[in-house]
Amino acid sequence: MTDKERPKCPHCGEEMLKWQPPVENTWSEPFQYVCFNDECRYYVEGWEHMEKTRESRTSYRCRYNPRNQLCDPVPVWTKHDLKDGIIE
Repeated sequence: MTDKERPKCPHCGEEMLKWQPPVENTWSEPFQYVCFNDECRYYVEGWEHMEKTRESRTSYRCRYNPRNQLCDPVPVWTKHDLKDGIIE
């Protein structure tokens, strides 16, 4: 995948945005991709799922790691979380 190609979220089909993790992270990659679609079902349904299963007022967004080509959840506490790391 080149820098101009962006993966699509497997949950909503929207292009994911290039994202730089905060300095205090455990990932070795300088950037990853995150779905910032606030209407993505993965993100929307995550609020209820986390409340029911973890008694937590959090959700998650789909994160794609270009090194291992895997999608994993990245936690969020508000719809604005992580957006300051968008580098597009």
